[in-house]
Order: sequence, then C-alpha cells, then structure tokens
Amino acid sequence: MHAHSVGLVCVASFIAVSNTCAQDFPSKPIRIVTSAAGGGNDFMARLIATGLSGPRRLRYGPLRDRVLEVRFVTADGRLVKGGGPTVKNVTGYDVPRLLVGSMGTIGVLVQVTLRCQPRARFARWFQTNTDPFEARRRMFRPSCIAWDGATTRVLIEGHADDIAAEANTARLETEDGPPAWPDGTHRGRISVRPSRLRDLAPALDEIDGVRWLAEVGVGTVHVAADAAAALVAARAAAVERDGWLLREAGAPGVDGYGDWLPNFAILERIRVAFDPTGKLSPGRLPGAPRADAG
Repeated sequence: MHAHSVGLVCVASFIAVSNTCAQDFPSKPIRIVTSAAGGGNDFMARLIATGLSGPRRLRYGPLRDRVLEVRFVTADGRLVKGGGPTVKNVTGYDVPRLLVGSMGTIGVLVQVTLRCQPRARFARWFQTNTDPFEARRRMFRPSCIAWDGATTRVLIEGHADDIAAEANTARLETEDGPPAWPDGTHRGRISVRPSRLRDLAPALDEIDGVRWLAEVGVGTVHVAADAAAALVAARAAAVERDGWLLREAGAPGVDGYGDWLPNFAILERIRVAFDPTGKLSPGRLPGAPRADAG
C-alpha cells in the first residue's frame, strides 16, 4: 500500500491512520517528539530529513527504501517532483533518496509518498543471555536484536506458530515488552560496521556513566550519558573502530558530527548543486555555510 503525506503531518498521526487501515510503517522512530500539551509535533518532513529508520531496520531495511515519491521546494522557489508511486515508471536520478537524511539542505519537503505494508498479525519480544551474534544465526529475519552487552532482546513478527518455533530454535525466553532505550541529558547515535560491535561493546562499558544499546546486524548503537565528557569518550571509541557518533541531544559544546564524514566531498557537491547560495538549513551539515557567515 502507498500512503501520501504532507510534510507537516505529525508522525504519530500518520502511524495512527495507517493502523486503522491495518497497514504498518516499520520506520517509526524510537522517540517521537511531543509538545508540552502532550500532542505530537514531530513532523514527517523532519523524519525524512533526519533519516531515522527506527529499531526494526534489521528486517525491513532503512527509511530511504520506503520513500517512493517526494515534492519539495528548492532554494530558488521551484517546486520539484522526484520519484513516483510506481517504481517501474520512474527514470532519472533517485531524488527521493537524496532527501532522506539531508537535514533540509537540499529542499523543503512538502509532500511524500511512502511504502507501507500489511501489519504483522503478531509481534513479540524475547530475551536471552546467549551471544547475540550466535542468536541471530539461529533465526530467520528477526525484526530487531537489541544488545546491551549482557542481555539480548529480540523482536519477532509474523504468524504465532512461526514466532513460537523460531523462539524455540534460538532458545529465547518471553519478554514483557521492548527494551528501555538509553536516555539521558546527553545522547548520541554511533554507526559502525555490524562486525565491529563485538569489539566496541567492552570499550563502551569502560566509560563511566555511559548507557548503550546496540542494534545487532545493523551497526547502530544508541548512547546516553549524564556528562558531556562521557559522550565525547564514546565518540572516540567509535572513531577508533572506523565508526562515528552523531550527537542527538545535549552536549552543546560538542560538535554534532565530530570527524569529517567519509563521504563529505560527495555531500558537499550535492548540496551546492541544489543550493549554491547556502539558504537552506545553513550550518546543519558539516561544511555547509552557516547563517552567521559573512
């Protein structure tokens, strides 16, 4: 099923509507920003711009695979359409993928067409104390494997009998619900090769005040700390293992990205092609002109 959304539709509202149609949007983020009054104000445009894929990426893939068509306004005021609801009828550059994770530096997203799918009949969380990498080898397409260095929590979706059989094969125990994702004043998200998680885990455990939860098979590690220095230390541990940490909250004196991204030159060329004067979200990406420049 294809779902059309305007950029200022709240993520929570979009998910609620899709649920009434028995459809699932598996890229729902871990945190949905809400207003002081309790209403949702985390918009679909922000979700696309930040490129957050949610904790079920292991099975359903990244958010960019869900974006079929976009309409956005460029820095010079043009309305541009990219992609289409029927993939086989689309030619040219894959503009929708460029918008995902662009932090608003390419254009202002006003409408998007997303790929949804029928909601799984059953979804259940399990836990185990066995090695998470070994547990993954025993399972077929788990939706999420979350590991904190001691306990592995697994989300399996599908038919009830299949879930039970898979849990039995992997020797999983029933869990009450999803894990508690790390939270704190200072938060970040580490990205490393999935094979480096085993090496990164003990390094994070040695940092005082750091709480972390890794998505096995994906290479994403959610990190929280009560002190900015601990977040900086977690970034250093990631960089030593050819990864990087994106600061998500807190630590105002800490750079959002840290070291230059490996694909920075490509990012800069794309940004300049769409916005040569640097009007859109200045300073939001590394190297982009800042609002106070000049």
